[in-house]
Amino acid sequence: MKALGLVEISGLVPAINALDGMLKTADVEFVTWEKKLGGRLVTIIITGSVSSVKEAVHYVTDMRDIKLVAHAVIPSPHSELEKLIEVSTKKYDYL
Repeated sequence: MKALGLVEISGLVPAINALDGMLKTADVEFVTWEKKLGGRLVTIIITGSVSSVKEAVHYVTDMRDIKLVAHAVIPSPHSELEKLIEVSTKKYDYL
């Protein structure tokens, strides 16, 4: 895995809007998402080159109409992180 980008957003609809913008803005791929509190808190995980992931995450940090809770860019993630994300992707068999 090249780099991981994570954004945690309050609300399912704003999260989907953010994901759409991230995918259109930079050459990144959607990996998975985690919904907590009935979709009131959504973490989106993307992957791509470090520069592309940074660009996509930056897009979200500039969005004015969302409540961004947290964000991170992880270059060259440790293999244990990859295992954790693999478990998450198995929850959603359509990914």
